Amino acid sequence: MIEWNGDSAIFRIGAFAPRWYGMMFFIGFWVGQNYLTLNFKRIGKTQKDSTKLFIYIFVATVVGSRLGHCLFYAPEYYMSNLLEIPMVWKGGLASHGGYAAVLFSIWLFVKQTKNLSFLCAADIIGPAALFTGGLVRIGNFFNSEIVGKVTDLPWAVVFKQVDIFPRHPAQLYEAIGYLTISFSLFYLYRFESWRKKEGATVGTILFVAFVFRFFIEFVKENQSTFEHGMFINMGQILSIPMALLGLVLVVWSYRKTD
Repeated sequence: MIEWNGDSAIFRIGAFAPRWYGMMFFIGFWVGQNYLTLNFKRIGKTQKDSTKLFIYIFVATVVGSRLGHCLFYAPEYYMSNLLEIPMVWKGGLASHGGYAAVLFSIWLFVKQTKNLSFLCAADIIGPAALFTGGLVRIGNFFNSEIVGKVTDLPWAVVFKQVDIFPRHPAQLYEAIGYLTISFSLFYLYRFESWRKKEGATVGTILFVAFVFRFFIEFVKENQSTFEHGMFINMGQILSIPMALLGLVLVVWSYRKTD
């Protein structure tokens, strides 16, 4: 059993206290921007193109994650407190909303860009987006949030800021899974034979990551009280269409290249 009572801040100098959660987002976006720029250069796109798409993705991630939380996990509260919806600093982001918004932002960008398909752009973004998602889960661990259910496993963690019970470190399960999947796809995307299968990269990420997420939810505490009486929780419900979309893209990509 491990006890965790870590500070969510990296360090504190008076009122200045940068957070681990924010740093994880920063690292993820920094890696994503550089990876996007490198691959856009390979396909003949300019620095201006990659910067524009990165801005689209950054805005989509924040807005989509926030709206996802407000609409899927606490709709009644936020419909009665509309002014609190933009207050992201108060907490409350949903990754499903973020990923869906990123896909929409890619589509929007491609509509304004010549000689670039949606699937090509999505394949480039996919591994970096999931890599960021894995880092964010590490940030959740530092914040002692999105904790797992009570367990007696030897690697159980007591989140002392939550309660005194040993729990699954569900955030780390997700982080390890997402990072493993993203690194695998980073590697596969190096090969031209794989890149020719447009849609295979983003499809594989959506299918594998959200099937993985579906099963991890069984060891996580519900995020909202309304989920307690449900057979499967909201995270699992939202994972199903994302996984199915991924499966469709993988099958389509292989049939197109056969």
